[in-house]
Amino acid sequence: MFTQRQNAGLFQGSSLASYFFDRLASNRRPPQTVLITILVTKIDKAVLLAAGRGTRMREMTADLPKPMLEVRGRPVLQHIVEGLRDAGLREFLIIVGYRADAVQNFFGDGSRYKIHIQYATQSVQDGTGRVVDLARNFVEESPFILSYGDILVDPANYKRVIDLSDDVEAIITVKRGEDVTKGGAVFLNEQMDLIDLREKSKPGEATSPWYNAGIYAFRPSIFEFTAKLKRSPRGEYELTDAIRELAHSGKKVKALELTGEWADVRDPTVLAMLNASQAT
Repeated sequence: MFTQRQNAGLFQGSSLASYFFDRLASNRRPPQTVLITILVTKIDKAVLLAAGRGTRMREMTADLPKPMLEVRGRPVLQHIVEGLRDAGLREFLIIVGYRADAVQNFFGDGSRYKIHIQYATQSVQDGTGRVVDLARNFVEESPFILSYGDILVDPANYKRVIDLSDDVEAIITVKRGEDVTKGGAVFLNEQMDLIDLREKSKPGEATSPWYNAGIYAFRPSIFEFTAKLKRSPRGEYELTDAIRELAHSGKKVKALELTGEWADVRDPTVLAMLNASQAT
């Protein structure tokens, strides 16, 4: 039996607390690394909006819809189709309207581009929100890329947009420093999540350095919100209103900043600048 004096000597040179903590530490398991896997869906369907005349182009669109105007020797829409094809997409739906024959005769069924093209017709030009509904049957349950037919980008960007993480409901592409009075001002948080989206902000209204670049990735859930759209103050059904409501519903809408060249071929001045840059 230990005496009181012997007990004191048992822990001589170290404290009782440290003795027990050392024993506890020796029994611990080594730290574990926890890996969180986020699955990514690679999109293989695209919806292209090519129904508008583009009245600001004046006589240049007397016989052609705006997306068929040539930039550097090829129609704008051909640049888009080929860029998405080279990124891996094979199924396309082109929404046509004004001078639909010019688009359909040029692209046909897509076989010469080694893709498959379907067409749908927007009979009433009432905004970008309602036209998306024409893609329901084509999309079915798949995610899809949507691009306005007058947007040119560095083709390398398409490969970045077609990867949709499972925790993201939609992607909106953005550019920094463009004039938001001519398009959509995109409001983001520090994680590049969409907070708000305002079409053609007026002077004095809240603004943002981020401009809506006109290319999106959606899941079929977007149709739930386009179906509820009401006409905007300018009398149209706005796709941007549906995207805002999607984000406000609690779904994650992520912004992706495009790199390299980008252009909204909105008027003759932009068209002339793009074609002049080819010659220099």
